[in-house]
Amino acid sequence: MNNADFTILIAEDETEIAKFIKQGLFEEGFQVKAVKNGQEAVDYVEKHHVDLALLDWMMPEVNGLEACKILRSKSFRFPIIFLTAKDSVENTIEGLKSGANDYIKKPFHFSELLARIEIHLKAHYKIGEVLELGFLKLDTAKHLVYRDDVEVNLTDKEYQMLCYLIRNKGQVCSRQKIIEDVWDIHFEYDTSVLDVHMNALRKKLNLDKNQLIKTIRGAGFIAEE
Repeated sequence: MNNADFTILIAEDETEIAKFIKQGLFEEGFQVKAVKNGQEAVDYVEKHHVDLALLDWMMPEVNGLEACKILRSKSFRFPIIFLTAKDSVENTIEGLKSGANDYIKKPFHFSELLARIEIHLKAHYKIGEVLELGFLKLDTAKHLVYRDDVEVNLTDKEYQMLCYLIRNKGQVCSRQKIIEDVWDIHFEYDTSVLDVHMNALRKKLNLDKNQLIKTIRGAGFIAEE
């Protein structure tokens, strides 16, 4: 795993703690951005690429719990780890239900935090895996997509949708299932948003309507060569 390929966002209002974590992650080779509250975290994620976020639970303006809920509601699915002095079972459950992937109690050893970060990055991005579909290649370690070895710039949602279809290559993926698994929401009555993203994805990949990613009328989509 090349740490330099990953950007970690720290949302922590305690200056010394933020400085300690930021310096440690820099020394491990990560790209790091630090902000002071949950609103700044949300604003940053909406404008920049983030691979993992460390959110302090108690912050001014928008706390970590609310920031996590907002990010998940906006379909950002990168790993989120809470940093907090709260340690009751109820707090842990509340944090995980908000969409967080993990929970580490203050004070903590940096080595433990680093280990958790690496575990979640490897699990989420399936480090080292290259997916292929015809002349398309998807590098999950770097979140990059290539057509005939030429990089194609996709949005996060387009990337996730392509990744999902390739992982299920040869199987018909229903619109409802794609919405639920890629958007992580139940959207029973209207899947038209999927067509917007699919059209944009095909255009960027320069694919004909039934080339590599085929539309199955009344059923969904299938990725096949």
